Amino acid sequence: MLTLFVSGDEVFNEETSEFMSVEPITLQLEHSLVSVSKWEAKFEKPFLTKENKSSDEILWYVHAMILNQTFPSDISRRLSRENLDAINGYIESKQSATTFGVMPEMKGRHRPEVITSELIYFWMVSFSIPFETERWHLNRLFSLIRICNMKNSKPRKMSKSEMAQRNRELNAQRRQQYGTSG
Repeated sequence: MLTLFVSGDEVFNEETSEFMSVEPITLQLEHSLVSVSKWEAKFEKPFLTKENKSSDEILWYVHAMILNQTFPSDISRRLSRENLDAINGYIESKQSATTFGVMPEMKGRHRPEVITSELIYFWMVSFSIPFETERWHLNRLFSLIRICNMKNSKPRKMSKSEMAQRNRELNAQRRQQYGTSG
């Protein structure tokens, strides 16, 4: 969860020709499957694509991330550059200690699957991941799904060249260990 302080300000109301004070607010935001689901329900298209999003779509996602029960409707206009940088940094953070090695390229694989919130829920059901995780940081949930997928899949068979390379390395190691020449 990200806690963000949005400062107050004094703004001019053109309708009443008066200055008004806008109170500061502390927002709590969550980049989660729930937030993505809200966004996809609103815009009826996948959120997790490389397709560029309009500024309205991006700001609406920030609204979907807000956990506060009430917040000013003009909150997106009040966000500072620092607030937006903090939100971006939070969204891009790993939120997990898990690291993954480089995955081998899949041969014969067509275009990658379009990931929607419903597909993520399907993965959760398939791997018996409890629904409480829908409120986890999205990158952390993806790490868990990826681990479940790796642990549940059959080990990849080595190619003949990989086996030969491994055997050469083992033989060299044994020759060195026992002080022989082969």
